Amino acid sequence: MFEPTSVYTPAPNRYAPDSPVQYRRTGTSGLKLPSVSLGLWHNFGDNTPYETMTSLIFTAFDHGITHFDLANNYGPEPGSAEKNFGLILKKSLTAHRDELIISTKAGYEMWAGPYGDGGSRKYLLSSLDQSLTRLGLEYVDIFYHHRMDPETPLEETMGALAHAVTSGKALYVGLSNYDGPTLEKATALLDELHVPFIINQNRYNIFDRTIEKNGLKDTAKKLGKGIITFSPLDQGQLTNRYLDGIPADSRAAHDPRFLKASDLTATRIQQIRALNDLALQRGQSLAEMALAWILQDSAITSVLIGASKPAQILDNIRALENTEFCTEELEKINAIAESR
Repeated sequence: MFEPTSVYTPAPNRYAPDSPVQYRRTGTSGLKLPSVSLGLWHNFGDNTPYETMTSLIFTAFDHGITHFDLANNYGPEPGSAEKNFGLILKKSLTAHRDELIISTKAGYEMWAGPYGDGGSRKYLLSSLDQSLTRLGLEYVDIFYHHRMDPETPLEETMGALAHAVTSGKALYVGLSNYDGPTLEKATALLDELHVPFIINQNRYNIFDRTIEKNGLKDTAKKLGKGIITFSPLDQGQLTNRYLDGIPADSRAAHDPRFLKASDLTATRIQQIRALNDLALQRGQSLAEMALAWILQDSAITSVLIGASKPAQILDNIRALENTEFCTEELEKINAIAESR
């Protein structure tokens, strides 16, 4: 394991008032999140060099990104992202813990057997204890239920989230991959338990409008809950990577777990090209415009980005320099996304 040879000192201007990274209130709560947060779904497993992981974390924090998002099963192997991030915290960021928002989740399969998946009290609280051990922390700032579980009573799942807070192991709770009706029922239960439920985490981008259709976006706004989005670039589709088809060295050509070659139809590539043309008219790359499009919406608190190298974080931050869209631009984006 790589051992740092010098003490990390964060950039002194990371909270400069003119920084592109600004802080948005999470719904009607008192917590603010950076407009861009760093997700550790990829590139923080045991197959990534420690030096790469530290450079990503340091670059993000140096530029005002204070929120780092994990889940129990992020890796590979499951649990390794929490373990590796915990090591970076211990070695380099202990003095800055109170400047950080650290979130984790449980809901997908984490270990074998009947108690390592879903929404039961047994699974959620056991998983949280394991996550805290890997992270080397006494508490996380936000603990999410990672997905709806129709086989577990909602009262049981929300009761487990409440216990996470009352036991001092989480400051706030969140829900991920919920729809509008279930969110409303969950909110009523958490309100009765006086639980600080503040945020929803859902997939959302120009091409994927699920939260507009399943009631999540409108319900979250009505109830005063924040939304943090993931997959803002739709697995690379909202970049200039696929303007001319599928490159031989691309993810779509080699890793169908995320983006399948069959997703990149002639119609989709035509859509990508049209969006790219609009982005160029705005003086942005397609990726920058895709991020800006999410953040122009006041219902969104923050957008989660992923990165394999520091330059990608800086590229994403540049999107924050122009998040204003005129009505005509928004209408064009919608028309392109809806075209078939």
